[in-house]
Amino acid sequence: MKRILVVEDDRANRYLLTHTLKSAGYDVSTAGDGLLGLRRLRKETFDLVLLDIWMPRLNGLELLAKMREEGLNTKAVVMTSDDTSETMLHAVRQQAWQYLAKPVQLRELLHVVENALSSVPVPPIEVLSAIPDWVELLLPCERNTAQRIQGFVARLDTGLPEDIRDNIGLVFHEMLMNAIEWGGKLDPNRKVRISFIRTRRSLMYRIADPGQGFRFDELAHAAVSYPVGLGAQSASVRQEKGLRAGGFGILMARSLVDELLYNEVHNEVLFLKYLD
Repeated sequence: MKRILVVEDDRANRYLLTHTLKSAGYDVSTAGDGLLGLRRLRKETFDLVLLDIWMPRLNGLELLAKMREEGLNTKAVVMTSDDTSETMLHAVRQQAWQYLAKPVQLRELLHVVENALSSVPVPPIEVLSAIPDWVELLLPCERNTAQRIQGFVARLDTGLPEDIRDNIGLVFHEMLMNAIEWGGKLDPNRKVRISFIRTRRSLMYRIADPGQGFRFDELAHAAVSYPVGLGAQSASVRQEKGLRAGGFGILMARSLVDELLYNEVHNEVLFLKYLD
C-alpha cells in the first residue's frame, strides 16, 4: 500500500484530503505544519507528500528546500490558492512534482496522486530563469514531464482573457509534445528548452528541441501536411505508427497565435501573441 503524507495546517482541508485518499486505498499520515511535516519525513518513508504552501513555522516552499538539502527525495505535490508566477516558479525550482489549485477538486487530486505514484523517476526540470517576465526551463524529453509543466505554465500571468489563455495553452502543449516525441525521441536524458517571455505588447513562447529538425514534406503524421478539410486523415497514419492522437499542433498554432516562426532546420519554434 502506497504511503502518503498530507502536510496541511487547515484542519478541515486536512480531514477532507485524508478521507478522500484513504477511501481510495492509500495509507495516509498527516502533519499540521511544515516543521511537523519535516520531522515525519526525517523519521518515516513515504511515497508522496501533499504539501500546502502557506503554513506556520515552516512554509511549503521552505519545506521543499529543506527536503532537497537533506536528500529527502519524496515526490511532492504542492497545494495553494496562491498562483502567482513567483510562487509557481519557486515550487518548480525546488522540484515540486505537480501543482493543485485550492480549493482542491477531489477528482483532480486522485488523478494527480495516481500519476505521481505511477511515474518512473526522471531527471529534474531545470529552472534557468524564474523572473515573471522571462521564464526559461530545461525539460527531460518524457511525456509525463510535459503534462506536469503544463500545470505550472498555464498559471503564469499572461494578461489574456481566460479563453484565449486556454487556447494558447493548447498550442503550447501540442508543440511541446512534438518537440519531446520527435526532437527528443522520448529520451529523458535529452532536454527540450522552453522560454516564456512577456513584453509590454506581446507574449513570446520558444521551444527548442535536441533533434535534427524536419521538413514539412516529411510530416505524413501531421494534419498540416493535408489539404484544408482533410487533416483528420493524419489520424490513420499516426495510428499505424503507434503515435498518440494529435498532430494538429502546427495547424492550431497558425490559427490561434499572431506569429509563428521556425529556425532553418525546424528544431526551434517561436510563436507570439500580441496584447494590444
